[in-house]
Amino acid sequence: MPNILITGASGFLGGRTASYFAQIQQFKVRATSRSNKKADALTELGCDFMQGDLIDSKFVAELVEGIDIVVHCAALSSPYGIRSDFHSANIMATENLLTASKLVGVKKFIFISSPTIYVDLKPKFNIKETDPLPKKSVNLYAETKLKAEQFVLSHNGKGIQTLALRPRAIIGAEDTVIFPRVLNAYDQGKLKIVGRGDNICDLTCVRNVIEAIHCSIQAKTDAYGEAYNITNDEPINFWGSLNYALESLGYQPVQKKVSKKVALTAATVVESYYKIFKPTIEPALTAYGIAVLADHFTMDISKAKSLLNYQPVMTTKEGIDEFIQWYKSNER
Repeated sequence: MPNILITGASGFLGGRTASYFAQIQQFKVRATSRSNKKADALTELGCDFMQGDLIDSKFVAELVEGIDIVVHCAALSSPYGIRSDFHSANIMATENLLTASKLVGVKKFIFISSPTIYVDLKPKFNIKETDPLPKKSVNLYAETKLKAEQFVLSHNGKGIQTLALRPRAIIGAEDTVIFPRVLNAYDQGKLKIVGRGDNICDLTCVRNVIEAIHCSIQAKTDAYGEAYNITNDEPINFWGSLNYALESLGYQPVQKKVSKKVALTAATVVESYYKIFKPTIEPALTAYGIAVLADHFTMDISKAKSLLNYQPVMTTKEGIDEFIQWYKSNER
């Protein structure tokens, strides 16, 4: 029974991943996070929970002892912040973890990357992993995730097998990022359709990301050393799906519109102000956020299907409904 380490276990993806692997009972699971908010729940499932910071080399050395497989979900995931924070959380932590993993003989290292590295504020269809990346990253998150991914992949075959997954817009029960941000903006009266409202995009159910992780663990050696796009393989109308979720939660659908040009201009002004006067606070409006709301964004996952034998096991509607049911049961 392989020993698997899941990082970021207090977060959405990390927590769901640790729970899944603990419950299928094919692995001995060690879960870690800086926060202990899910420690009791994961321990009850049989996980060995260790609380600590991945930038602490001594802690990381203890963390990876006896581990066969690392799934690195932990990251600072935000469209805005301070460079040093992103560097520590996304680059330094990854370097520490991979270096320590190699020293103790970890066999496989699966890095959760991000398709944010593709974003350049323009519509994109059927993005392939081999497509040229923007000359300048859209934000510090994209910049540091790309550098961390490159570091991980550069070590493949050097005493360890490594690969990277790029899941697009993760949704489902326990989501703390996508739908909660949308609902917060809606409650503040700031949510408007940006552009024409006909943009098509890919989403990824958290269960499908976990499926891709499981497929990666089982993949052949020649599948390693690569990055893989991961989606539901089911492009949807973004605003149609968003309004379906809102109406299911008792909200009125969003109908007011603003042009992308106007929204981007406003976001540029707001971000400039925050960088000078409020560098530690995330502004309500960012250029990246406008791109998410306005642009077509679909990805080709044929590589993951071919080399990882990945197939989605949950539809987008099922993922949205899973979040809706969870959110209703957890409303206060």
